[in-house]
Amino acid sequence: MGAVEPVKRGAARVEPAKKSALPPRTDEDAEVLAQLSELVAGDAPFDLSDSDEFIEGHLPSLDPQLLRKLRKGEIAVQGHVDLHGLTRDEAKSALERFLLAARQGGKRCVLVVHGRGLHSKDQIPVLKTSIQLWLTRGRIARWVLAFGTARPHDGGAGAVYVLLRR
Repeated sequence: MGAVEPVKRGAARVEPAKKSALPPRTDEDAEVLAQLSELVAGDAPFDLSDSDEFIEGHLPSLDPQLLRKLRKGEIAVQGHVDLHGLTRDEAKSALERFLLAARQGGKRCVLVVHGRGLHSKDQIPVLKTSIQLWLTRGRIARWVLAFGTARPHDGGAGAVYVLLRR
């Protein structure tokens, strides 16, 4: 050590720079990054549209006439599941079991009731946005051709028609 000088009284003390710690990434951040990665890589096959009330997705190769029929509620609903009151994890599990059973049973069009989120915290529809994600990504997406917000008599903005692959 070389020459050391004592600190004078009244002199400003310099604090060492603190390392900036980024907050740990949450599962939602990981999902968003995965979605972005899929979009950039071209692995996200669904054409999506949505608004506050309306969600829709379909494979680009789907017959436009079939998509119009789905939007108008003209395809017979052959089964339904109600996810009201379930947590996000419970809803995903129930949806996966229901769609697998429907597909194995040869059903073509089903109704998924998710609610409008009126009883959720801040009235934000958690299941509605999650369902759109689940229907377009992962294992469930392989069973789906298209989906869209249901007509008012079938639940309107609180439900979605799902067209399954054969």
